[in-house]
Amino acid sequence: MVASAEEAAEASTADRIVVSALRTPVAADRVADSVTLLDEAQIVAAQPIALTDMLLRTPGISISRNGGYGTTTSLRIRGADAGQSVIVIDGMRLSDASSTAGGYGFANMFVDDAERIEILRGPQSILWGSDAIGGVVNVRTRRPTEPLEGSFALEAGTHDTVSARAGVGGTSEAVDWRLSASRFTTDGISARSNGTEDDGYQRSAASGTLTFRVAPGVSLDVRGYWSDSKNDFDGTSGDSLAYGRTEEWSGYAGLNFTLFGGRLANRVAVLQTETDRRNYDPARSIRQITFDAHGRVRRFEYQGTYTFSDAVQAVFGAEREEQRMTTASPSNSATPYVLTPEKVDTNSVYGELRVTPVVGLTVSGGARYDHQSRFGGNTVFSAGAVYTPNGGATVLRASYDEGFKAPSLYQLFSMYGVNDLNPEKAKGWEIGAEQGFGEALRLSATWFERDTDNLIDFAYCPTSGALPDVCYVPGTTTSRFGYYANVKASHARGLELAASARWGVLFAEGNYSWIEAEDRTEGSATYGRQLQRVPRHLANVEAGVDLPQGMRASVAARYSGESYNAATGTATLDDYWLVDLRAQWQVREGLILQGRIENVGDEKYETVSGYGTLGRTVYLGLRSRF
Repeated sequence: MVASAEEAAEASTADRIVVSALRTPVAADRVADSVTLLDEAQIVAAQPIALTDMLLRTPGISISRNGGYGTTTSLRIRGADAGQSVIVIDGMRLSDASSTAGGYGFANMFVDDAERIEILRGPQSILWGSDAIGGVVNVRTRRPTEPLEGSFALEAGTHDTVSARAGVGGTSEAVDWRLSASRFTTDGISARSNGTEDDGYQRSAASGTLTFRVAPGVSLDVRGYWSDSKNDFDGTSGDSLAYGRTEEWSGYAGLNFTLFGGRLANRVAVLQTETDRRNYDPARSIRQITFDAHGRVRRFEYQGTYTFSDAVQAVFGAEREEQRMTTASPSNSATPYVLTPEKVDTNSVYGELRVTPVVGLTVSGGARYDHQSRFGGNTVFSAGAVYTPNGGATVLRASYDEGFKAPSLYQLFSMYGVNDLNPEKAKGWEIGAEQGFGEALRLSATWFERDTDNLIDFAYCPTSGALPDVCYVPGTTTSRFGYYANVKASHARGLELAASARWGVLFAEGNYSWIEAEDRTEGSATYGRQLQRVPRHLANVEAGVDLPQGMRASVAARYSGESYNAATGTATLDDYWLVDLRAQWQVREGLILQGRIENVGDEKYETVSGYGTLGRTVYLGLRSRF
């Protein structure tokens, strides 16, 4: 997250703020881009298991999953591809350098100890660099407020599912600390919709934060995240004994110090993320390992925040990112296999200025330059303005943002790789408005557009005649059936509407998104076609009662429209409605009994053709904070 010196400034800003989504505390009514803030009360009320369970309730977000919990999960923000969004937890940017697109797979990211979630939409590469085309998801875990405090949550439900998590922490004049751990197990469902045996999933995770105040204006931050999981999965033809193991960890160490009477807040940090993935097939006679990959990303960061006055603030910094990957797909033989190492490095500088020339009006602008060891240099820009004439009751926003995504190590160096790929590039703009009517009603509307070109896609080699040089594995005479290339373009536009209301003990909220995300590749047979697995219509609604006696009950419904299953072909995924029931009872201060029924109607639906989804599920649990 943001440095502790910056967190001190957080208390003096407005109640609604964006923390590290903009890498420095900024009041929400000074942010020109569309952002959703989910606090601890909202997370507790929603009772989510996976992080995506919470995200898909917000505007413009859809997911696809190849089965139950733990299977391959793809998040799409405003129709952007799954690898085109950034995930950050406690300031640690998570990614898997060995994955196909080089981004983060959301399958193993659960809510765990989160107390705040921010979704910043649109291209955001000015501050976050590569991959930030769709947006940024920022997660902040709990921070202690008492000398010694703790929490726990335990629930069980359908498919022999058990979820447990606990945390403990404390604060003093010199040190803030918190440690948390979680365990999740489920027998699951068949990953393939035509399967007959369940594919289970187990996950263990832990996180921790430590802030040591060395001297006035000087502090040291240490943070970490770790998860280890095992998921069963099926083959394309149905049931199998195959399973995967994934271990990932991230570490952060940062020194924070202020200069010039506190006007300049500095952060110097080193971060590292590692992911180990292996797939196994017990049916093999000799070698059961079928896939072996290791990815590592190391980052060195400097960031400065200079506050000229309450009206003028500048954020600037420099970064170096080092990506490393080793992969192999071992055959069913005793022949030793070799993990081939590949690497790429990126050096970056960036800056953004935010100015409030008159009360209620804030304008911002920024630029970033990246130089990668493979494709060379790339520059992006942003500009925006936000105006509120009445202290946040009415907010008008407009912004222009650029983003890019560097080719992944897999796209560059795998047996299908091409080592001179260029980065994908996006340009987008949006306008939006919010209107509040006291505590009773708040409405918002946002229109966005985004053009993305140089998209990297898989290109197939000809099946007859002489093969071009690109159809041979680089450095060999071995032919291949395809390769990665910068061959596609897309255009996305849409409307996001949201509303929340409260009348006494009654409450209601909802959102609707219309997303037209189309292939705009010149000469393509799919020109003008909606992108795969991007529903054109998305909607969420929840209504219920929140009684002073500590009882809360609600009914929530989620709609996902029809979409194409693949980039080509006519197969579609049907639209569907899912209805959930939720209830909570505060038995005593700090102790809550909760329960929910998800997919009450036991709706049969798919987010990926041929893969199963959870039907009706029931969960009961306890949670406490003390």
